[in-house]
Amino acid sequence: MPDPVVLAKLRETLRTLETGSFRRRPVLPMGIGAVDEALADKGLRLDALHEIAGASADLADDCAATLFMAGIAARAWGPVLWVVRRRDLFAPGLAQSGLAHKRLLYAEASDDAELLAVMEEGLRHRGLGAVVGEAKRADMTATRRLQLAAEGGRTIALLMRRHGRTTSDPFRLPSAAVTRWRVGTAPSTPLPVAGVGRARWSLELARQRGGDGANWIVEACDETGRCALPAALADRKAATGRADRRAA
Repeated sequence: MPDPVVLAKLRETLRTLETGSFRRRPVLPMGIGAVDEALADKGLRLDALHEIAGASADLADDCAATLFMAGIAARAWGPVLWVVRRRDLFAPGLAQSGLAHKRLLYAEASDDAELLAVMEEGLRHRGLGAVVGEAKRADMTATRRLQLAAEGGRTIALLMRRHGRTTSDPFRLPSAAVTRWRVGTAPSTPLPVAGVGRARWSLELARQRGGDGANWIVEACDETGRCALPAALADRKAATGRADRRAA
């Protein structure tokens, strides 16, 4: 009979080799205790589709939503495929949210249908940490295909729903996404002198499968891709013994 200890060590070695020298988690924590507690899965499922939209069509909200996605992708485990319709991504801005240009693979699609097809292929590849796309139109059938392509893997799917000319709500149609988020700008961190402090966002969990919605004011992603609660709120939680401003 094979030695159970030897077999266990062999299985562990194989898992290490298959996952690039570290274990891939089934869930990616948001890094904020209050947010992770509100999520049904205590984080973002890696084998799932998540949708993000700006709180409005304003360019500032659009940028906030883009950087929010970049921060999530930055904390995924490997290369990131970002599929675009137009060449408006600013690599230094993504890097400030933790997503280095060396990890990025860009693909340009001619329309939303092609963009969604490229995303699906990227998810089925299983060799990417995240697949990101930006579309105005994605019906239930398209989002269900993305969700099915993501299931069983460890490649998180992030779809940004851009505002169209005829609607103010990109989430007006149903979707197979596990979570849907709205991100908007908020007044920045106050400084003791004249100037602009760290950016803040209004973060709304508009919908999630198996849980309720919620909203928070958070500080924007730092160079590690992590958001944080504003210092004053985090300090109040610390005083009551419930502080959890950051998480790995």
